[in-house]
Amino acid sequence: MKIHEYQAKELLRKYGVTTPRGIPCFTVDEAVAAAAKLGGSVWVVKAQIHAGGRGKGGGVKVAKSAADVKTYASSILGMQLKTHQTGPEGQKVRRLLIEEGADIKKELYVGLVIDRGTQRAVLMASSEGGMDIEEVAAHTPEKIHKVVIDPVKGLADADADDVARKIGVPDASVPQARAMLQALYKAFDETDASLAEINPLILTGDGKVIALDAKIDFDNNAMFRHPELVALRDLDEEDPAEVEASKHDLNYIQLDGNIGCLVNGAGLAMASMDIIKLYGGSPANFLDVGGSATAEKVTEAFKIMLRNPQLKAILVNIFGGIMKCDVIAQGVVAAARQVSLSVPLVVRLEGTNVELGKKILADSGLPIISGNNMADAAQKVVAAVKGKN
Repeated sequence: MKIHEYQAKELLRKYGVTTPRGIPCFTVDEAVAAAAKLGGSVWVVKAQIHAGGRGKGGGVKVAKSAADVKTYASSILGMQLKTHQTGPEGQKVRRLLIEEGADIKKELYVGLVIDRGTQRAVLMASSEGGMDIEEVAAHTPEKIHKVVIDPVKGLADADADDVARKIGVPDASVPQARAMLQALYKAFDETDASLAEINPLILTGDGKVIALDAKIDFDNNAMFRHPELVALRDLDEEDPAEVEASKHDLNYIQLDGNIGCLVNGAGLAMASMDIIKLYGGSPANFLDVGGSATAEKVTEAFKIMLRNPQLKAILVNIFGGIMKCDVIAQGVVAAARQVSLSVPLVVRLEGTNVELGKKILADSGLPIISGNNMADAAQKVVAAVKGKN
């Protein structure tokens, strides 16, 4: 789960991270009023979308008058902001952050992620702030410094001080940097975050350490512990089909292909997409119905897939362990009838009650294509798409 920059900064401030003063806005008039409330002579008008690279896409502007604030707010609000993370379709801007200007002496980078190799949180820091960390890693990897954090001890003073000095924080500002890094780690740990990034972290002319930007992503599987964070979710920033799927406990991610996939289990779902690609097809989605799929769940899954105008066929690939094949077969038949399925449907079943499941499909009277195994099912669904083109 992602949140906006202004929400991330509000959260980090509660843990002691220093950020510029700012006010979120939803209209041009609110933006102008926010600048007046903040005071000063320089403000930053920032688009709020769940993507990086906003500045390069024209979503961040420095205003030096109230008139500038109005002009920039008018141009940014409602724009379809395109960045390297939004894709070519862009993302509509519905919120702004009006922030006080900052005296930037140096830009740095700090971030926290979970490293699967060590199974621990890792602090990454670089002197190359304001740049995409992927670019730094690709061209000057020696400028990225890492600290693997012991989950019992936390981020030690010595480690925080060492990494701060390595990225160019002067001695006089090291205590501030230490406090900020430790506060960032505490926020990361206590909120079950999967990513916490400040880019850039700045040094001001008078030696202050300030988080000029903030990005936090959370582990969806832990959000039952954090209803206050779930309340920050902005559904406008998410794919409508994925939002609808989450309401029915379906794990759905839309892709750019034309073969819908309905599978139980994330590993089998990935394997199903791989084998479709192997035989020359292109998956339209990742869809894991889980181990407790009901007829209602399967029906909703079909409805969600069919909303995709690119869909040309559907592959159902089920291994009946916890989920019995006859139950899935009944759900597939009910779903196909309810949605008046108009694209070819290939079903491969294996596992508990598989023969009964196959009989239910065969007796349904529906034009369901049976797959004997994964390879056979994948070839048949790819052939069905080619026959439909």
